[in-house]
Amino acid sequence: MKKILSIFAMMALLFALAACTSDKTDNKSKEKDSNKDAKKEEVTISFASWGLGTEEEQNLDRLMIKAFQDKYPHIKIQIDESINPADWNGSLAAAASGGTMPDVFMLAQLPMAISNDWLLDVSELASKDKDFANVPEAVQESAKFDGKLYAIPFAQHFLGFLVNKDLFNAANLDAPEYGISVEDFIKSIKDVTNVKAGVAGINHPFTFPDWYPAAANENLGWFTYNNGEFALDSKEFISAVNTAKDIWTNGYAYETLPDDQKANFKGENPEEVWLNGGVGLKWDGTWTTGHLNEQAGFEWDFIGIPGGRTAVTNDFVGISKSTKHPEEAFLFSKWMSFGKEGFLKRVEIADKEGKTLNSLPVNSDQEVLDAYFEVLDIPGVRTAYENLDNAIVEPVKTAPGYIPARWEAPTGVKVGDNANATTAALIDSFMKGELKAEDYVKQLDQLADQQVKEATEALNK
Repeated sequence: MKKILSIFAMMALLFALAACTSDKTDNKSKEKDSNKDAKKEEVTISFASWGLGTEEEQNLDRLMIKAFQDKYPHIKIQIDESINPADWNGSLAAAASGGTMPDVFMLAQLPMAISNDWLLDVSELASKDKDFANVPEAVQESAKFDGKLYAIPFAQHFLGFLVNKDLFNAANLDAPEYGISVEDFIKSIKDVTNVKAGVAGINHPFTFPDWYPAAANENLGWFTYNNGEFALDSKEFISAVNTAKDIWTNGYAYETLPDDQKANFKGENPEEVWLNGGVGLKWDGTWTTGHLNEQAGFEWDFIGIPGGRTAVTNDFVGISKSTKHPEEAFLFSKWMSFGKEGFLKRVEIADKEGKTLNSLPVNSDQEVLDAYFEVLDIPGVRTAYENLDNAIVEPVKTAPGYIPARWEAPTGVKVGDNANATTAALIDSFMKGELKAEDYVKQLDQLADQQVKEATEALNK
């Protein structure tokens, strides 16, 4: 009996010693982890954005920055107020020459930033990131030059048409839906128009040269631009400007009506006329959808562009080549943009603080999409996400030479009193019916290709 008691006593002592050893090991482990966190280098990342509003407003992006700092207390985000939104590129150039470049900054035009050697190549950082793999391929490719990734998609929006379904229902017409054909779309504009009753089929036809060719031919891109070349002499582009001319000159669009006919409508400006129910189809972006539920007194949907291709436009951020903390800068950029955890936090903050979600998810992860649509469930936007594999990316911020090709390059053609009209003025003259597109598109196409070629060559120097 004494032996048994002695054995039990020894076992109890061994268990007690093991427990003490385990506690000490656990405590040492916790202490080690704590010391590890404490030893993390304190880092300051400067950030310049035109979308932060004021400190007093505390908009969603500012609240996201605070949430990031709570999660990563060793990283401080310093908002750089020195970059002037009215002269963004000029301010960045001054900061670069003065050695005060922000670590992370919004990009107005990617080619300019690349040509000025402002940007860090983040290809390696992105290739290791599982969330970045869920960014649509078309969006990833748009941010690359010469195979290198120089920009991070910061916010995503879809471009296209919003439809006032009530107007069509009141006229006993089927309201256009996502994927409608180009022909049926044009017919719906004309069918719903009743100017005398204060109803226009569309707000304006100004963007037809941009979206129409890609809607009519899947081998064409935005403003026909695809793989570094334009096709402005194509039948699709000619059809685009001639269809716009039909709408413009025959009174189907509110903004191109004469003032005496605009008097039939309720509202002092195009936005008021739309919100008051005077326009069947309005060209816009998904950034407006968060406000429509509050402002519009009618049933509406987003239908994108005819043909069912999703038209994407993105805001981008760059990481400065001079940053001393590239990994932390990338981590912050990810949190604010394509990161799954960051976007879920954005949805949570928006719900808690009563803020409007100001962008679509850049990340196509299903959990992210479900969280977004739980807040803003718009059927047409859901369908647009389902069609991202065949997306068209608006190239304004990313393609070298695109801006002069579309708007600024002098053509040598006389339009009205202007002896040397820009590309934009020449295209407008086609839509107004002042000049015939067929007579000038070959010249316009060559000029556009030249702008891209020269801009691309300049980047390669």
